[in-house]
Parts: sequence; structure tokens; C-alpha cells
Amino acid sequence: MTASDLKGVFAVPPLARGGDGRLDWEANRRIAEYIGTGGVTRLMYGGNAFLYHLTLAEYADLVAWCRDLPETFWPIPSAGPSYGRLMDQAPLLRERGFPAVMVLPCGDPRDAAGLERGLRQFADAAATPLIVYIKEDSNLGTQPEAGLDAVARLVSDRVCVCIKYGIVREDPANDPYLDKLIDRVPRSLVISGMGERPAIVHLRDFRLAGFTSGSVCLAPSLSRRIFELCQAGRWAEAGTLRGLFLPFEDLRDAWGPARTLHHAVELAGIARMGGIPPFTSPLGATQLEALRDPAVELASTAA
Repeated sequence: MTASDLKGVFAVPPLARGGDGRLDWEANRRIAEYIGTGGVTRLMYGGNAFLYHLTLAEYADLVAWCRDLPETFWPIPSAGPSYGRLMDQAPLLRERGFPAVMVLPCGDPRDAAGLERGLRQFADAAATPLIVYIKEDSNLGTQPEAGLDAVARLVSDRVCVCIKYGIVREDPANDPYLDKLIDRVPRSLVISGMGERPAIVHLRDFRLAGFTSGSVCLAPSLSRRIFELCQAGRWAEAGTLRGLFLPFEDLRDAWGPARTLHHAVELAGIARMGGIPPFTSPLGATQLEALRDPAVELASTAA
């Protein structure tokens, strides 16, 4: 993975399950193909796919399935978040040869030096470079400066080849932490990690490489077009398209991004999704009814 590979949109799809609760690989292939028809072929399986809660056997099936996708796709699995979980998953990744693996943010006790040491050990065991996902100021330990320095060393040593930046700010244009990050690492290796809502600001003001999206699973051609317009400096037009995503994104923010997307993919007629694994509950009947029109409308707008 190089800096040029990071330019564009990364889809963050959900994972479908059958009536028996097992992962439904045919349905998941349909989701991937639907996203691909809109010109988005980077598939990053992480929080929207509830990877925190996969069993190790399910994870083995996932990485095997990813490598069987057509060569036009670039699947990127996530791993972790705990050290033990990372090291259990490392042999499965090592034998598959992915371009990178994203490390899920850890909420357990950690500090920058310890985290850096563990990530280096995982990258070596998996023989795979890392995408570091920064979702909170404290993801790299309670001392932000030390954490940022640790990431800079990982980038310098090519242990980390990309940073997914997903810290929510009331005003994404005012983000001293992101300023400090791109002072330490090339901005060409940082992608916006919160969908369409802050993507234009991140691409325009911070000149990040690309952005990840869950809503792209409903409207891949629209997400791709937003990126293309930003690349051309046509910010107002990109903003108009971004507005089409906001009714759906508002519901995701209110009800939980992953479970709302999971249901929306089925409501939009893309694939049957099945149940949501514990520890997360499905949306209720009233919520599903309120979700139907925004999901269908977004998908149909992109058709």
C-alpha cells in the first residue's frame, strides 16, 4: 500500500447473517458487488461489520472469503482490539497476504510505549502493515503527545501505512489534534474516518487522502462523486451531494451507526442481512419504519 492507493473512498460494509445466525457469504458477496457497481472497490471490514464480536472461527472464514473476492476488489480486514486477540488473528492474516490490516481502537488500559510495542509485534507476526484507527484522543494512551510520537515512529518504519482519523468534533475545521497529527506524519497517509459528514472539510482544509464511509454501501456512486468533485476543487457541488446523505446519517448518529446501516442495507433491497450479533440490539419496529424511506431514497438517488 502506497500513498496513491489511499486516494478515494473506502467502503465500510456490514456483514450479513443467515437465519441460523451464521455469516451468509453469498449475501455478503452481493453487498460487495453492489458497492463495486458504483466504482468503489476498497472494502474495509471493521466496526460496521461488528468485527469486535466475531469468533475466531468466523474471523478465519472472513479472511478466507475476502481473498476469494474478484481481483477488482481490495478487501481490508480489521483485527483486535486487544493484544491477545491480535496475536490470535495474526497467523490467519499472515497466510493471506493482505495489503494492510486495520487495528480496531482499544479501550482497555494502555499507554503509548506499550501500544507501540504491541503493534510492532502484531505487524511482524501477521507479516502485514497496519492501518491505525484513531477514534478518540485517548486511543493512543492518556498522553496525546506521546501517542502521536509513537504513531509517527510506526509510520517512519513502515509498520503503519495509513491512519484512519475518526475523532468527532463539533466543528471539524477546528481540530488541533489533527493539526498535530499531520505535522508528524504525511497527510497523504491519513484518511478521514467518519463518512460524508466531515469528509469535505477534511479533504479541503486538511488535504487528507480520502475518506471511509458506511453510507457508501447504499449510494456508492454518490460517495465516489463527492471525492471526485473535491479533487477538482468543486466544493459547493460536493456539498450539495453530501446533503443527500445527511437524513440517513442523522439516524445513524441517533440510533447507532453499525446497526442502523445493517438494517438499511436490507430495507434498500440490496441484500438480506439477518440478525445482529450480541452485544448490540436490533432496531425496533418504529425505528425500522422511520428508517425505510431515507434508506430507499438514498439508494434510489444513486441508481
